Amino acid sequence: MAAGLKSSQMEHLKRFNRAFPAFYEQFVSSEIQLQNLKLAYQLYKTKSVVIELKPESSKSVLHFAYRNQSFLLSDIFGVMTAYGLTIHNLSLYGQIRLPMLVFIKLVVSRGSQALTDTTAENVCRALREALAGRFEVEEMLAVEFNLNAGLEQVETEFYVDPVFHLPALLIEADNQPGLFYKVMYAIWQEDLLVVNANLLVWRGRTRLILYLLGPNESLIPEYLGQKIAESVRQRLLGRRF
Repeated sequence: MAAGLKSSQMEHLKRFNRAFPAFYEQFVSSEIQLQNLKLAYQLYKTKSVVIELKPESSKSVLHFAYRNQSFLLSDIFGVMTAYGLTIHNLSLYGQIRLPMLVFIKLVVSRGSQALTDTTAENVCRALREALAGRFEVEEMLAVEFNLNAGLEQVETEFYVDPVFHLPALLIEADNQPGLFYKVMYAIWQEDLLVVNANLLVWRGRTRLILYLLGPNESLIPEYLGQKIAESVRQRLLGRRF
């Protein structure tokens, strides 16, 4: 793994990887591991959230690094929704031990094209403002979306992943405006911390598998996980606020 690294660099990488779930070093490519380490170093140097949004072919790629918090994804996907961006791919790797950083890669487009420089700059500014509490995502979204309206055809399932050894919540729903934001808002309302995510969009349906920690960054027992899955489902159907 990570051929060509100096022994000192390899040691830094190994120490860095210890804060992630056990599967991280085994299943995540060395290229991504190194990229996340560089983002962590940038975060350490600047003491500020790392947000990079650049064009890549016909789409744009967002790289994000910050300390993981339950409201984080709600803010990020709220901004994406507010700017009318289409989410094509999501990669998320969160640490389960201090300093509890999270690294996110989003592939997005607007009107089936990469974002213009001006739009990319505005999105990055809105993300920073939202995280600083100066940009009210809900207020902006409420102009175009009925945030109280539920999603349709929602299914949820909780289980403990036998490979990753982490609590997981599967959420599946018909594709519809505001879907990602509403899912992440429901996760925030349950005070859950996402440490890994898988996304599949197929035949008009979106399937998200979110690997989670509970309140106070704790593991979620089976009996509580089943209650959380039903609570999230009810929130997404618009039956619980």
